[in-house]
Amino acid sequence: MNDLRGGWLERIAEAADEAALEELRVAALGKKGEISLKMRELGRMTPEERQVAGPALNALKDEVNSALAAKKAALGDAALEARLRGEWLDVTLPGRHRRVGTIHPVSQVMEEVTAIFADMGFAVAEGPQIETDWYNFDALNIPGHHPARAEMDTFYTHRAPGDNRPPHVLRTHTSPVQIRHMEAHGAPVRVIAPGRVYRADYDQTHTPMFHQVEGLAIDRDISMANLKWVLEEFFTAYFGTSVKTRFRASHFPFTEPSAEVDIQCSWEGGTVKVGEGDDWLEVLGSGMVHPHVLRSAGVDPDEWQGFAFGMGIDRIAMLKYGIPDLRAFFDSDLRWLRHYGFAALEVPAVHSGV
Repeated sequence: MNDLRGGWLERIAEAADEAALEELRVAALGKKGEISLKMRELGRMTPEERQVAGPALNALKDEVNSALAAKKAALGDAALEARLRGEWLDVTLPGRHRRVGTIHPVSQVMEEVTAIFADMGFAVAEGPQIETDWYNFDALNIPGHHPARAEMDTFYTHRAPGDNRPPHVLRTHTSPVQIRHMEAHGAPVRVIAPGRVYRADYDQTHTPMFHQVEGLAIDRDISMANLKWVLEEFFTAYFGTSVKTRFRASHFPFTEPSAEVDIQCSWEGGTVKVGEGDDWLEVLGSGMVHPHVLRSAGVDPDEWQGFAFGMGIDRIAMLKYGIPDLRAFFDSDLRWLRHYGFAALEVPAVHSGV
């Protein structure tokens, strides 16, 4: 038994690599290995012989297993040491540059707009993107014959034959959010409603899905003068320069009086610059909230009054960052984003993670 033990331990100690070590393991402890065959002979021994040989063979098997494991660890350590001697890393070299993530222009402008209006005391209100016909049109004093209610302008949800529920639409503006907010909270109100809206239109300045922000302020003594101040403060903060505004009489079913709002600009080489020059650019619609809209939301128009306005997030993003085609917001790759230099916000934002 001692000769058997000494022979295997010596051969294990002399193994040059892990392949040779595995061959030794199979030769000693494999199914037909020398020690395994010795273990099988125990069944042919007398009880007295088995009582002596059994513990000796088990001890030999354990010792050989321990020697194999120790040699394998030693060979691994030697291989690692050799690799470390042959390879080296200069830790003083600069790291590889990795591009950081960027914020999409629409998301960035949404954050900027929300932060500016938050400074003026406007909270954010949200609502569903699939609206009932009543919230999207009727409550906003939009009559049944209005062109906006035609299927060529509005996306209506499918109705199976016999389904007599009221029509539902993909909201065409975020004005329904104002109705829902007044229903839930009453007056006074000071909110903005940013979000996605949908219209059946597609060209350089229109897409079937786009983004709006609408504002609503209701109190006892609010006037068009307050509306003008809010919008001028917003444009100055957003464009980073003093911006003159011009109000032109217009008509919207949900406001009375109504006004289109233009901002001062100049055109040079096909590029628009806001806050300078002698030209004007229309950017939003506004006015005093129509009494019918207040009544629809459960607010008494004899006691409360206020203003509302709405503008396209995508449109004002195009103006600020010189983006010529609205469709590029939705069908361009990251190279387009990098071209316009979009990265993390450097202005106070509503969400601290931005």
